[in-house]
Amino acid sequence: MPVSPTSIPRLLEIMAKLRAPEGGCPWDLEQNFATIAPYTIEEAYEVYQAITDGDKQALKDELGDLLFQVVFHAQMAAEEGAFTFEDVVENVCEKMIRRHPHVFGDASIATADAQVENWEKVKERERAEKRAAQQSILADVPLALPALMRAQKLSNRAARVGFDWPDMQGILEKIDEELEELYSAAVDADEDAISEELGDVLFSITNLARALGVDAEAALRGTNQKFIRRFNYIEHTLGARGEALESQPLEVLEALWNEAKLKGIR
Repeated sequence: MPVSPTSIPRLLEIMAKLRAPEGGCPWDLEQNFATIAPYTIEEAYEVYQAITDGDKQALKDELGDLLFQVVFHAQMAAEEGAFTFEDVVENVCEKMIRRHPHVFGDASIATADAQVENWEKVKERERAEKRAAQQSILADVPLALPALMRAQKLSNRAARVGFDWPDMQGILEKIDEELEELYSAAVDADEDAISEELGDVLFSITNLARALGVDAEAALRGTNQKFIRRFNYIEHTLGARGEALESQPLEVLEALWNEAKLKGIR
């Protein structure tokens, strides 16, 4: 169904009314960029969850919620005279045209892989323009990203300029080294060192994910869901027996966990 030409203006009007000093919503009026940012992140993850679940109705709803976040930020920016929603739209239109010269220009790109390579080249040129002020190729990796995702992006950015191991074996050796340091900190019961060394282990593992071409954040999300499904099997099995989860010895729980694995629960 085509989008009505009045749909976006109507949404912008609703947002403006919510933020109107006279007659607006008290909660909306109290918000600022910092207080709304966590909701923006949450809505993005709910979009991701709807996609993972294959739920198109939920996806439609969550995309609407995410769009509202964009409108909310744009409204607050407009109130400050910084930019408008129209500026946001124009900016992304120009960016998409710039990054797709094979569609909107004379360039020739035949494959998806070639487009990914070209996309990265264009982005790198854009980053180079920013670096004159930022003084670092890492400066524009967003702080608000989940730590695991940000770690992989940071290491990927550094690897592009040659700061990388020559092969995967070097990364594996680094992981072993960091694990030994973590073990030593744990033996010493040094809480600060434990936290630091554990962070080093996790960062090293994101380098391994990068070398293997795996999205570390997505991989961990998948494992989280697998853990939930297998643990649910334990809960449901014990519930069907009329037995309480909390009263079971570890051996029983482990046996049911292995049973879930044998049943192919992933």
